[in-house]
Amino acid sequence: MLLRVVLLAVQALQLAGALDLPSGSCAFEENTCGFDSVFEFLPWILNEEGHYVYVDTSFAKQGEKAVLLSSDLQAEEWSCLRLVYQITTSSGSPADPSRLNLYMRFEDESFDRLLWSAKEPSDSWLIASLDLQNSSKKFKILIEGVLGQGNTDSIALFEIKMTTGYCIECDFEENHLCGYVNRWNPNVNWFVGGGNIRNSHAILPQDHTFRNELGHYMYVDSVYVKHFQEVAQLISPRTRAPMSGCLSFYYQLQQGNDNIFSLYTRDVAGLYEEIWRVDNPGNAAWNLAEVEFNAPYPMEVIFEVAFNGPKGGYVALDDISFSPVHCQNQTDLPFSAKEASCNFEEDLCNFYQDKEGPGWTRVKVKPNMYRAGDHTTGSGYYLLANTKFTSQPGYIGRLYGPSLPGNLQYCLRFHYAIYGFLKMSDTLAVYIFEENHVVQEKIWSLLESPRGVWLQAEITFKKPMPTKVVFMSLCKSFWDCGLIALDDITVQLGSCWSPESLPPTPGECTFEQDECAFTQEKRNRSSWHRRRGETPTSYTGPKGDHTTGVGYYMYIEASHMVYGQKARLRSGPLRGVSGKHCLTFFYHMYGAGTGLLSVYLKKEEDSEESLLWRRRGEQSISWLRALIEYSCERQHQIIFEAIRGISVRSDTAIDDVKFQAGPCAEIEDTTQQSSGYSEDLNEIEY
Repeated sequence: MLLRVVLLAVQALQLAGALDLPSGSCAFEENTCGFDSVFEFLPWILNEEGHYVYVDTSFAKQGEKAVLLSSDLQAEEWSCLRLVYQITTSSGSPADPSRLNLYMRFEDESFDRLLWSAKEPSDSWLIASLDLQNSSKKFKILIEGVLGQGNTDSIALFEIKMTTGYCIECDFEENHLCGYVNRWNPNVNWFVGGGNIRNSHAILPQDHTFRNELGHYMYVDSVYVKHFQEVAQLISPRTRAPMSGCLSFYYQLQQGNDNIFSLYTRDVAGLYEEIWRVDNPGNAAWNLAEVEFNAPYPMEVIFEVAFNGPKGGYVALDDISFSPVHCQNQTDLPFSAKEASCNFEEDLCNFYQDKEGPGWTRVKVKPNMYRAGDHTTGSGYYLLANTKFTSQPGYIGRLYGPSLPGNLQYCLRFHYAIYGFLKMSDTLAVYIFEENHVVQEKIWSLLESPRGVWLQAEITFKKPMPTKVVFMSLCKSFWDCGLIALDDITVQLGSCWSPESLPPTPGECTFEQDECAFTQEKRNRSSWHRRRGETPTSYTGPKGDHTTGVGYYMYIEASHMVYGQKARLRSGPLRGVSGKHCLTFFYHMYGAGTGLLSVYLKKEEDSEESLLWRRRGEQSISWLRALIEYSCERQHQIIFEAIRGISVRSDTAIDDVKFQAGPCAEIEDTTQQSSGYSEDLNEIEY
């Protein structure tokens, strides 16, 4: 149980309203400081005595939402956004709890980006800290409170504050302590010192910030230690954006006493790594410590003191700061995960092969009805290993990735497809080689898999030494060999699975969890359906989805429809902005009787719809990528319309829909992709 020292005195927090708050901040004392309730939703109510705004079930129904929108903001320097809030609910844990969401709305994007979400109720105020990377783009902060199923649910906002700097920085002068929390221990804990507070048996110092008795700092005292190795931990807010540089702080500890003062990082999986430990007590004054800090994925910083007994003295801490400049003037460039990723559209990127055997060949298959194309676009390049033509029995040349720095956690994802092979065991395996190639470790191998379907694999690994990822295919005998296809290798820093992963942004939908914001006017057997695996009718429809090969997609079941019948899937409202929009999605049109797939733009208050894109008839046995570039400065919706063709072999599917701001960067032939149809653009009559 964490003791939240940030909540020492709610009354003291309320004094923040008397201060001049920076842009994007509000203490809700007398007004909402330019944060306005959005008219279409419930209003946030300003408490009559000030100090907070709230929404609750006394005037709202379960499931309703209240939205608060800031004025235009800009973060040209790295900034920290802090939110002091509280969610309360009736006893028990409702299946659908109240939720508080925070979004960023950029001026050139038609959707809002979800930065943070909370649903855990509490009996006191909590604080969330969010790093905002510097950007020249204007944005707005959107705070959404959604009431849950409880009869007495409420959501309250006490303070919003946006300041220049990093969220892990703190001088401990404010009562919320920048979101730092103490991990409760019955005998030894971190406390706030200074401000004329004298509740310790030790003689504590003046603070470092102001160098007087009125300033504040954190300290931990050994006087109540009862056991060997009693530990006190002070935990920072979790980083929310990649950071690399120098973490500095001032500390003071009582000389000649038996304690261990250390600094750790902890990732979302709970893995600790010590990055600093005090070597000598230093002098009686404040000592500066500078530590190389690298957080390519979300991490907490933990200041830990371990005492060996009640005479361990005290440790004090103040003025934690961060600089993106490395402590020792290091010039090494930070590792970019993109260097270890490849879709093989242009070349092998930074991958290479050993010289033995024919190895992996970069190939391209034009869309057709007999052989699947690549995973990236359906008509691009991928790697193929034909094990029947290997120069050595049972072995195919290895494919090496670039060197990955040690002591970092990686998420490796790739797509593969298997053709042939009587036995699946070890047909494709992934190894990790240390740089000297002496030590190798198998981290993944194929046991059993559907054939002819692009499937996604994902692997999380971390090694202390620099390593390379190696793909290798095997077959036990000549008669058992087949083809291995490999595409879209990506490497990201961090774990593939995060317990705090956010829902996908409103601009993306893979249909893995639900239909996202898409709706249908009517739902019956002839509507769009969400499905995984093959469709019921043979010789039509996909064998699996595009995202992972075993996930979900949307499709029409032609056997439930009549010739010419339509099914329409409508996106949620998209905000109009100036400039270009790019819509990408994957579609599957396989079957001798395949009909029509069209994409329409429906502007708000317009009765007419504009045709953006269309495909007619059978296209490929593969998923194909569509790129549509369009402009719309008014609120609008995108409509996917599928029309059943002349026979039951007319199943049509879509997957992985994504809206992006700006022009389609990867567009190969704008005319062909955006409006690439030679037929009449008018409504097709059936």
